[in-house]
Amino acid sequence: MSVINRRTALRLGLSGAAVLAAGGPASALVQITVTGGNFTPLPIAVPDFASSDPTFGAEVAQIVRNNLTRSGLFRLVEPSSYPQQVGAPNATPEFASWRGTGADAVVMGEADRAGGQIQSSLRLWDTTAGEQVTGKSYGTDANSWRRIAHIASDAIYSGLTGEDGYFDSRVVYIAESGPKANRIKRVAVMDQDGANNSYLTDGRMPAITPRLSPDGQTIAYMTLDGPNSSGIYLLNMGSGQSQALGRFGQMSFAPRFSPDGRRLVFSVTQGAATNLYALDLGASQPFALTSGAAIDTSPSYSPDGSRIVFESDRGGRPQIYVMAANGGGAERISFGDGSYSTPVWSPKGDLIAFTRMSGGQFSIGTMQPDGSGERILATSYHAEGPTWAPNGRVLMFFRDPGGNDGPRLYAMDIWGRNESQVPTEGFASDPAWSPLLS
Repeated sequence: MSVINRRTALRLGLSGAAVLAAGGPASALVQITVTGGNFTPLPIAVPDFASSDPTFGAEVAQIVRNNLTRSGLFRLVEPSSYPQQVGAPNATPEFASWRGTGADAVVMGEADRAGGQIQSSLRLWDTTAGEQVTGKSYGTDANSWRRIAHIASDAIYSGLTGEDGYFDSRVVYIAESGPKANRIKRVAVMDQDGANNSYLTDGRMPAITPRLSPDGQTIAYMTLDGPNSSGIYLLNMGSGQSQALGRFGQMSFAPRFSPDGRRLVFSVTQGAATNLYALDLGASQPFALTSGAAIDTSPSYSPDGSRIVFESDRGGRPQIYVMAANGGGAERISFGDGSYSTPVWSPKGDLIAFTRMSGGQFSIGTMQPDGSGERILATSYHAEGPTWAPNGRVLMFFRDPGGNDGPRLYAMDIWGRNESQVPTEGFASDPAWSPLLS
């Protein structure tokens, strides 16, 4: 059991061992650890944000409530029990009244439109200690008003956990529509909660595995332009324009950016072999990272750019390997039953998420970079393609139930709790989470 002080344990509602994730900063309010037993979400109250437009203030508050509840770390105190329905960020709360509702924390916020901009502020209070936890002022343009709620949610999450939030972020994915035998597959983007969906490609060429650059401005994705032919394209999020990266071998696929955004790593098929190659953006030819007769694919860089995790069948069936970023010295790290695929390194560097296939079932799991501590988080008929939230504490993946239905996106925390479907306009697969926008 990790060592945490009594006040921290009370404020975060932990019972038994701490069950948040390891790696928080030394100055964090909470010392977080992956192991643990029982967990009680923190009861929090979020009155409507004060606003000259009460409807707008209520909408912002509701998005904040939804974000915090969906994270699994917080339990919303029933708003009907609040001693006041609208926040008063410039006044100190009556702590005894808020404690009477069962809330350990209360958010007082305001948000107003002015001249094409939205300005907002909040104060987060610890009702037990009678102290302010954090205060924040921020703004955005009126066309992106939902960001006000997401930025507020991140400030609350960070203030109470000591870790970065993940709500002010977006997800690119493949939107699928039409009959199963001939589905249209387009690159799409949306807010992490499913709002503000838009399509970035027209579907004339099927697209799969979109991956975002570290600055969130460029998407690398694969297109299928024949039964045995594929290419990698780069899409500029600002202009909406796509360009072909080039033709390398019979097929090029599974692209992923380096942490500095200057390099792309991907798989190239030549004959019966598939190897990993890297291309410095702006160069004309890639260089090989692996060689041989195996199928090496699904590469993903460590956050510091020094290593690559990838999938390979060089041992007889697909397993997970780690090697230096420039190739060489590959070591196998997966040793469980079945096959492993789609490894992706956490932004924090502490975990690798993967897909595992065993006994006719697909599972989403995590392990440490040396292969220890493997944990299966979700299992179903077909679950695949995990991607990390920017704070490394939430995963998104897609699940396909089979039959005439299609894939959908799901999110869960790194303990496998609080799984929920992410709303999309239709079928959805291959999610990739952006960095924080703010």
